[in-house]
Amino acid sequence: MLVPFESLPDSSRVWIYQANRPFTEEELKEISNKLDDFIEKWTVHGANLKASYEIKYRRFIVIALDQELNAASGCSIDASVHFIQQLEKEYNVDLLDKMNVSYKLGEFIAYKSLSDFRKMAKQKSVSSKTIVFNNLVNNKAEYLSDWEVPASQSWHKRFMN
Repeated sequence: MLVPFESLPDSSRVWIYQANRPFTEEELKEISNKLDDFIEKWTVHGANLKASYEIKYRRFIVIALDQELNAASGCSIDASVHFIQQLEKEYNVDLLDKMNVSYKLGEFIAYKSLSDFRKMAKQKSVSSKTIVFNNLVNNKAEYLSDWEVPASQSWHKRFMN
């Protein structure tokens, strides 16, 4: 069951999928419609899941699930991953590759491989003050407070000198 993102409790579980490129306006409309349909029908053992999503900066798909109503099972999580894989194929975009880093360069969102990001940190091209996206946050509260943070406040800090 699709609900407004804002209405979900802070304890809601989140999954963040970062794209290797920004989506076009047309793609955003299509993907939003597909997400509406998927979440509306998303279930766990036949029971509705209370969930929502956001698309941030034209490249991050954030799916949130209120686990107080019904928690996700292996099968329902598999269904969401399969849905994301379908988006990858249809839009020729990487959404599941966790070995990449997104960070801000002013208002621009940069996307680099982890090894390139590490090299950039050594070369001081990025610093502990660089705003990074911590896609490892677990719930809505962490997403709202700890997703978009300076590298010094994220797992990315291990690359900073």
